[in-house]
Amino acid sequence: MAQQDTGRATPGVQGERWFPDETPFAAELADLWGDWYCDSECGTLRSVLLHRPGHEVEGIGPENFAEYRFRAPFDAEAARAEQDALADLYRANGVEVHYVQGQRCDRPNAMYLRDLVLMTPEGAIVCRPAIPARRGEERAVAATLAQLGVPILKTVNADGYFEGACAMWLDRDTVVLGHGSRSNDAGCAQVERELRGIGVSTIIHTQIPYGSIHLDGFLNVVDRDTVIAFPWHLAYDCAKAMTDRGFRILEATDIDEVKGGMALNGVALAPGKVVMPAGNPNTRELLESAGVEVRELPMDHVMAGWGSIHCQTAFLRRDPITR
Repeated sequence: MAQQDTGRATPGVQGERWFPDETPFAAELADLWGDWYCDSECGTLRSVLLHRPGHEVEGIGPENFAEYRFRAPFDAEAARAEQDALADLYRANGVEVHYVQGQRCDRPNAMYLRDLVLMTPEGAIVCRPAIPARRGEERAVAATLAQLGVPILKTVNADGYFEGACAMWLDRDTVVLGHGSRSNDAGCAQVERELRGIGVSTIIHTQIPYGSIHLDGFLNVVDRDTVIAFPWHLAYDCAKAMTDRGFRILEATDIDEVKGGMALNGVALAPGKVVMPAGNPNTRELLESAGVEVRELPMDHVMAGWGSIHCQTAFLRRDPITR
């Protein structure tokens, strides 16, 4: 019986005998690139990317904070301490913490990494921010991902713009994409093509309403079958699509906590275990009454830039989950 030619040179045999290896990319990813993976917002968290606030956030005071789209003057040292506490909590929970290298010194919003990276089961989508004050941050992020060995599947380009917090994984087959001021139709279409190319079968398109810029301002996943949402910003079609898939929706109705305290802007450390911004007792009670374990961290100074725990965290690896 003739042996199949593997493409390796055989002494004394002439001619073209090269055949492709048709092993899927995902099957080789861990060996060739590293153990990078994300198909949910709540699978056990293993690796994250952060940007520790640097020189770029110094000097944002009463006279110029609005120019940088901050909501208050920024205390750089206090914000660094808050993020350091978050990084320590991640490490204490077995999470590997990586940091962006070589970020520009004129981009004070660069600490909000979720906007710049959307992680998938096969690598990262590098996003393109919507506002000029943030464009260029993604270059340092892409370089850091490459240095770590994270595959880059796509860089949003052409006339598209899209920020990673405008996407939310529900499970391996299902992603919510939000269209709004930070993600136009062209950007969403580019992201959808990549997701479908790696096997995502269901894309739930929804509008991000005026008054929110990202999904994580009014929606988050806290367990395998549980989301928490600000009901007055959650579109009915999106809510129904989630409940049709077996999700229960916890309705966070304390407007001061959701909008002022960024109560929904937390991160699941594992299914049913979250870290959230401190100072939101009603939202914490809602989560705990649903069986979710809650950790709190103060984020008042980080939130001066209109972001909190989820905004700062780009997931690089989560364990796969089953529902």
